[in-house]
Amino acid sequence: MQIDLSGKTALVTGSTQGIGAAIATGLVRAGARVAVNGRGPETVDRALERIAAEHPGADLVAAPGDLTDDGGLRRVLDAVPAVDVLVNNLGVFGARPALEITDEEWRRYFEVNVLTAVRTTRAYLPGMVERSWGRVLNIASDSAVVVPAEMIHYGMTKTALLSVTRGFAKEAAGSGVTVNSVIAGPTHTGGVEDFVYELVDRDLPWEEAQRVFMREHRPMSLIQRLIEPEEIANMVVYLASPLASATTGGALRVDGGYVDSILP
Repeated sequence: MQIDLSGKTALVTGSTQGIGAAIATGLVRAGARVAVNGRGPETVDRALERIAAEHPGADLVAAPGDLTDDGGLRRVLDAVPAVDVLVNNLGVFGARPALEITDEEWRRYFEVNVLTAVRTTRAYLPGMVERSWGRVLNIASDSAVVVPAEMIHYGMTKTALLSVTRGFAKEAAGSGVTVNSVIAGPTHTGGVEDFVYELVDRDLPWEEAQRVFMREHRPMSLIQRLIEPEEIANMVVYLASPLASATTGGALRVDGGYVDSILP
């Protein structure tokens, strides 16, 4: 299967590391012009340098800006006024006993994980509809469906993101623009390594700690390992392509079989 995104411009939010960086790199490989986003210019510049070193000649755009802030959103829009592919990847997560989650934390998680996606979609979707082509992809999580007891505030935001995705897909109905979410399963990133060590013995070597985490905290995984970021990126790149023109309003799983359902 040949995926060619030449001539397309993509913005990946929260793409200086982890899943976002893998998605940005995957879109570069497919030929897209890719805007990398992070809160500050320093982290964005470092991410651009890494991608450029791996892919000389890559067409990259620096788009720093805190998307929870109106000024930050404006800076991103100034850097990349129009996009063909919008990947809302920005998110925060962390373990917290349910009864200890403060109002401030509930609000922060909703602001970062849901409202930033709403804001960017609201900014870019009209242009996509006007041009009769576009892709909006929201990175959700297995936690949207199987809400983990140790972070229900995170699960709540990812469930909300599925609803937001379906709603915006209806808004774009018949326009040639598709809107989908990707349900990512437990994925191996630096942040997840920190999260794993919040739940298992910090003295364990990483490979053993990962096995303990999957056995004790994510036993429903059918692959029985953490997913690599590139595996999430592969699905995103496909959904961003013309090949996925009949897929919209969906929640596509890259979860290692973690969600116990026969439906996508």
